[in-house]
Amino acid sequence: MKKGAVSLLLLGVFSLVVLGGGNAFADKVVLQCQSCFGLKLQGLGTTINYVAENIGVASNGDVTMKVFEPGKLVPPFEILDAVSKGSINAGFATATYWSGKAGPAAPLFGAIPFGPEYLEYAAWFYKGNGMKLYQEFYDRAGFNVKVLLLGILAPETSGWFRKPINSPSDLKGLRMRFMGLGGKVMEKLGVSVSLLPLGETFPALEKGALDGTECCTPAVDKGLGLQKITKYNYYPGWHQPATNMELLINKDAWNKMSDSQKRIIEVTCMAGTLDCMAECEFSQGGIIKEFIEKDGVKVVYWPKEMLALFQKTWNEVAQEEMKDPFFKKVWDDLQAFRDDYKYWVSLGYLPRPEPPKMK
Repeated sequence: MKKGAVSLLLLGVFSLVVLGGGNAFADKVVLQCQSCFGLKLQGLGTTINYVAENIGVASNGDVTMKVFEPGKLVPPFEILDAVSKGSINAGFATATYWSGKAGPAAPLFGAIPFGPEYLEYAAWFYKGNGMKLYQEFYDRAGFNVKVLLLGILAPETSGWFRKPINSPSDLKGLRMRFMGLGGKVMEKLGVSVSLLPLGETFPALEKGALDGTECCTPAVDKGLGLQKITKYNYYPGWHQPATNMELLINKDAWNKMSDSQKRIIEVTCMAGTLDCMAECEFSQGGIIKEFIEKDGVKVVYWPKEMLALFQKTWNEVAQEEMKDPFFKKVWDDLQAFRDDYKYWVSLGYLPRPEPPKMK
């Protein structure tokens, strides 16, 4: 009888561990991750590669990741649906791409005109309500995904053009690839906007289907070859002072993981985000000089009048977008954080220098 009681007790303990103890004996995890971005692009492909290269070592093989070039498993703009349905169990993209699928608040988690730079965004995501709202966004929209922040890019260049833009009238009628909320600003200013996957931008410019584009940081723009076709490159990146990427994991797959596996993924993604931030800052200045000296690009800093116009138009777009209740909920939370952060920055940081004279 004693042996039988002990056996039943051990069976009960085993059941509690397996069924209620955080899936302590979960199977090894293999993430088949479709990237939305070319794997050789700095800060984009290099960030998801960082996770893939380190997660297996960090977990002693308990979690591994295989990353696929854009379109290898599913088209770039179908990643969210595919991960949600379980066709693939992971995807690497940016939330801004899902505005039409998941709702108007999507770009608030991706990039905001005249919005947070990356340290500010990181503080809101990791220490504020950012990640909680980010997950709520996908849950409310009915997508069966777990979202993790993975990478925050440095400011983007704000446009590559075939000809100089000297006044607002020069924008009217232009055909541009432009992303997210910044694209809505440009539409109000008379630009015909389309959103293409990054890999399709160069061919569209080459064929004359586009008159200009914004894409990413100088390093990524160089990797795409934009300097070979368009010779006027504008700064600063008012439309995307920082751009956040995300790792999406099928929620059913996520829920089957052990607590240890989940934590390994979370910590490796946080490390990947820091690596992305450092890498983006490391080489941009030299690349811009190369654009000027080697490729004959005219680097232009927007006049104050044009920046004021972009900001005025953005304020109009923001008011329109706040008709969506969840957009307003996220916006209000982020702005409350930004008010305190702005006060800190005004006291804690040195003023920024004026932009250099451009050649």
